[in-house]
Amino acid sequence: MATVTLKFSIEEYQKIKEYYSSTSTGEIGEYVDFVAPLKDVVIRGYVSKKARRTVVFSGPEAYEEASKWGEVTIENKEPEEKLHIVDFGEQIGSDEVGVGDFYLPMIVVAAYMNNNQYQRLKELGVVDSKKMTDKKIRELGPILVKEFKFSKLTLPNSKYNEMTAKGKNLNSLKAKMHNRALSNMHKEYEDVIAIYVDQFVSEERYYSYLDKDDEPILKGISFKTKGESRFPSVALASVIARYYFLLEKDKLEAKYGLEFPFGAGKKADEFKKILLDKVGQEEFDSLVKRNFKNYIR
Repeated sequence: MATVTLKFSIEEYQKIKEYYSSTSTGEIGEYVDFVAPLKDVVIRGYVSKKARRTVVFSGPEAYEEASKWGEVTIENKEPEEKLHIVDFGEQIGSDEVGVGDFYLPMIVVAAYMNNNQYQRLKELGVVDSKKMTDKKIRELGPILVKEFKFSKLTLPNSKYNEMTAKGKNLNSLKAKMHNRALSNMHKEYEDVIAIYVDQFVSEERYYSYLDKDDEPILKGISFKTKGESRFPSVALASVIARYYFLLEKDKLEAKYGLEFPFGAGKKADEFKKILLDKVGQEEFDSLVKRNFKNYIR
């Protein structure tokens, strides 16, 4: 069960409480101010005697939901168990980036690694991208994309908005992108039986999002949480995805002459007026994820 804890000012907290009021149970204890159960995440608001405001997001979509309200870092996630690589052999793994970013696109990468390449990954210092600096990822990116085989899919925010307007939710979009990226790699390496996904929903839910009439569905996947720490192919995919994510940020900044913020927190809100004034409403709408809370607040 994923859990993310964020702290807010009284004003910010009140906005969040009001947003979830339609599903909230209201005050239920001395410190628990409200509980709002959604489909794949439960949001709890806490108020201490010192007037501190804390919101805890729990469930499969905790990270995505919390990212819409603030910057989610390793520090404000629940403590993680120490994990170790459990498979050093030939494998394909996938990971994604950009799901909690208001301005930047979603990117999914599936990467292939054989028995002999693990040592090379160790030499380069490839681990979970969230444990690496962007500077290091920019240094390693050109090397990795040259030496390793991978499939990259990018979902621009304009297309994201088109799909969510049709009723597609975030996890269904992720599932479709992972399926396609993994299928692309498996076509090239048909004998690989070790296929890993950094789990974001249950296996049953993942396959329920895929339409067999749309494209082939890849079976035999192992779904594991914290996959970047268990399987080197997933760590590799996470770093390549982050590298291309940074390049997408560079493109936006070069085009508009502005520094685009990561995430969907306070900085994203502050940047909203700057970007709106520069490009106007119509272009702004094509640059952001319109189902994020930032769009309406």
